[in-house]
Amino acid sequence: MQVSIWIYLLLTVLKVAVVTVLLLMSVAYTVLLERKLVGRIQNRWGPTRVGPFGLMQPLADGLKLFLKEDLLPAGVYRPLYILAPVIALSCALITISVIPFGRQIYVKGVDLFQIADVNIGLLVILGITSIGVYGVALSGWSSNNKYSLLGSLRASAQMISYELALGLSLVGVVLRTGSFRLRDIVDIQASHGLLSWNVIGGLQFVAFFIYLISAFAETNRTPFDLSEAESELTAGYHTEYSSMKFAMFFMAEYGNMIMVGCVATVLFLGGWTSPFGNLLPEWGGPVVQALLPVFWFVIKVFCFLFLYVWVRGTLPRFRYDQLMGFGWRFLLPLSIANIIATSLWLAFRAA
Repeated sequence: MQVSIWIYLLLTVLKVAVVTVLLLMSVAYTVLLERKLVGRIQNRWGPTRVGPFGLMQPLADGLKLFLKEDLLPAGVYRPLYILAPVIALSCALITISVIPFGRQIYVKGVDLFQIADVNIGLLVILGITSIGVYGVALSGWSSNNKYSLLGSLRASAQMISYELALGLSLVGVVLRTGSFRLRDIVDIQASHGLLSWNVIGGLQFVAFFIYLISAFAETNRTPFDLSEAESELTAGYHTEYSSMKFAMFFMAEYGNMIMVGCVATVLFLGGWTSPFGNLLPEWGGPVVQALLPVFWFVIKVFCFLFLYVWVRGTLPRFRYDQLMGFGWRFLLPLSIANIIATSLWLAFRAA
C-alpha cells in the first residue's frame, strides 16, 4: 500500500512537471508563431536568423531577458511591485490543472491527460482568471508611474466589464450539459462529431461569438489592447518592469491566450473529440488511440491562436469609450438574451 502511494505521488509530480514544461514551451513558440504570421501579413519574413527558419528565436529571446539587468525604480512600492508579475503568471499557469486534453487513461490511479478532475472545473477556471487582474492592477499602482497607473486602471475596468459577458456566455453551455465538470461538457459533444459540438449542434454560436470577443478583451489583445497602448501609455502597466519581471508579464499574456483557446475548445469545439465523430472507425494500436485525441485538441487550440494573430494583424485599436460601450450596451444584453433563448429551447425539447 505504501509503495502504491509513492508511485501515485511520483507519477502525479511527473505529470505536473511535463504539462508545465509543455505549456511554457507553447508560450515561447506562440510568440514565434505570432511574429511569423504578422510578418507574412505585413509582407515581411519575420525571424529567420537564429536556428533553421528562426526556430531558436524564442530561446534567444528568453536568454536575452534573463541576462538583462533587473532595474528597480526608486519610487516603487517594492513588495507589490515584485509580487504583481508573480500573481499574473501564476494565475495564467494554474488554470491548466483542470483542463482535460485527452481521454481518461489511468496508470496506477493517475489520469494521464488531466491534472485534476474537479466537479466544478468551469467555476475554478473563472475564479482563477478573475484573480489575474490583481497582478495588472497592483503592477500599475506599485510602479509609481502615471502611465502604468492609467494602464492598470484601464485593464481593471476592461476585465470587469467583459468578464460579465464572458461568464454569462458560458451559462448556455452549462444549461445544455447540466454540469460544471469539463469532461461531462466534452462527453455530451462526442456522439456525432462536428454536429454535436456546442457551437453548432448545441446552437451556442451566439455564445461562442460573445466568448470570442470577451476573450480578446480579457487577455488585453488587439483590438482591445488599451491597457498597453504604446502610442498613448508607453507600455501601460508594465512600463517600469525589466528583465524577468517583464518576461513574466509577457509569458502571462501568452499563457492566457493558450488557456482561452483550451477553454473554447472544451466548451464549444468538442474538446479532444474528432470532428468526424463515429463516421470514421478507430484505427491503430492503443498508443495511437490514446494520442489521437490529444492531436485533435492541439489542432483546435492552434486554430484559435491563429485567429488571435490574424485579428491582431488586421484590425485597428478601439477607442476607450467604444470599448466600454460595446461591452455594456451590446455584449451584456446579447449574452442575457442567449441565456433566455437557450432556456426556452431546452424547455421546449423537454416538453
